[in-house]
Amino acid sequence: MTNGVHPDPELAAAAAVPQRIVEAWAAHDAEAFAEVFTEDGTMILPGVYEKGREGIRRFMTAAYQGPFKGTRVTGTPIDLRRLDAATALLITQGGVLADGESEVPEERGVRASWLLVRQDGTWLLAAYQNSPRHEA
Repeated sequence: MTNGVHPDPELAAAAAVPQRIVEAWAAHDAEAFAEVFTEDGTMILPGVYEKGREGIRRFMTAAYQGPFKGTRVTGTPIDLRRLDAATALLITQGGVLADGESEVPEERGVRASWLLVRQDGTWLLAAYQNSPRHEA
């Protein structure tokens, strides 16, 4: 991967999945956010475990009305590798941007693992997990 772009077109499409999350988050669209996941996908955030699109959608609906209200999210691929023909592992770094911020403050930065699967020609998230980027 060079400058966030992968020379393999299939992996480049996989690397574009975070942009779908960024766009859904910017619109505070919990449905579009959940649709990036497989039907039985998992999302793990500090203190949060959601399994399945419906659980992820419910969580994000509440989060956009509560702690994530008015926020945006950012993520930059830092590693990407194919595990087999229809599975890839993507690592990103980024985080949640509060209103008016252009960079994620160090204390809110995260690194994330994205387990991606190709289903019906589309890369989807089978599992997402993030952890704080800084040491407490």
